[in-house]
Amino acid sequence: MNQWGSARDHLRAELWRAGPVRNGRETMRVLWVLVLSVFLMMPGTAQDAMEQPWRDSVTGQIEALRSADGETALSFAGAAFRASYQSNPQRFAEDVARSGYGPIGESRSHSFGTFRELSPGVVLQEVELIDADGRVWEAVYQLADERDEGWRVQGVVLRSTPGLGI
Repeated sequence: MNQWGSARDHLRAELWRAGPVRNGRETMRVLWVLVLSVFLMMPGTAQDAMEQPWRDSVTGQIEALRSADGETALSFAGAAFRASYQSNPQRFAEDVARSGYGPIGESRSHSFGTFRELSPGVVLQEVELIDADGRVWEAVYQLADERDEGWRVQGVVLRSTPGLGI
């Protein structure tokens, strides 16, 4: 059932429970249910729109590492990384895997957790990764909004967590 059907059914149930409108108080109750239903159906928030640019950079780098595409993975990295690996971008993906960050490229899925703004243009973003064996990894990405480049990955801290992912 889509979100409209669910909200419509909820509204019908509330109207049924309310019975015939007898006074202004009941009318207000029905109107509040209607208003709340509309707000619940609205996709996304302003905060989601704010987070999307840096989430796109994280997702782009993760997907590139999964494909062993060093050049694309490097394009999402900060200026210092791009300068260090500009002569051999493929080595970037190899070094990421060799330095203990292999679970990022070997992950089968990822999802975003909370973020924290350290200062204007600098955020920490939690990312949960699930590898091929179902192990869960937690990554904390530091990103910066670089002039003329957009959000770029400045560094990652990765650790294994207890439990299995689904």
